[in-house]
Amino acid sequence: MNLKGINHITISVSDLEKSIMFYQEVFGAKLLVEGETLAYYDLNGLWLALNIEKEIPRCEIYQSYTHISFSIDDEDYEETFQRLKELGVDVTEGRPRYPEEGRSLYFRDPDGHLFEFHTKTREDRIAFYKENRKYLKFYDESK
Repeated sequence: MNLKGINHITISVSDLEKSIMFYQEVFGAKLLVEGETLAYYDLNGLWLALNIEKEIPRCEIYQSYTHISFSIDDEDYEETFQRLKELGVDVTEGRPRYPEEGRSLYFRDPDGHLFEFHTKTREDRIAFYKENRKYLKFYDESK
């Protein structure tokens, strides 16, 4: 099997109307389809789907670090932080890191799903770890 990339990301939501507004305002997602129980977006070429699931518990999600991270430019970090605060999003800065690791903003959607805006790439992080975390085991990415 040859995976070609991410086809789509589906997120379970409890209030479709509130979530539609959140994803448009916070991510600038372009709404493509809206129904009683679903919404589809174009998020810079990524197919993002929201599906309503009202009756599931949503308590444990706040204890998890599972998240989706999106890349932003470092020069947009402060403006993005301020914009999220102006939108009333509960946003926090990530833990202190070395500049080579990048900076992060963490925030949750109305149902508690955790997201991150991060300023560096996977390659940046691995290069930093190779230089500074000799105890880690590294593999050849070309295989």
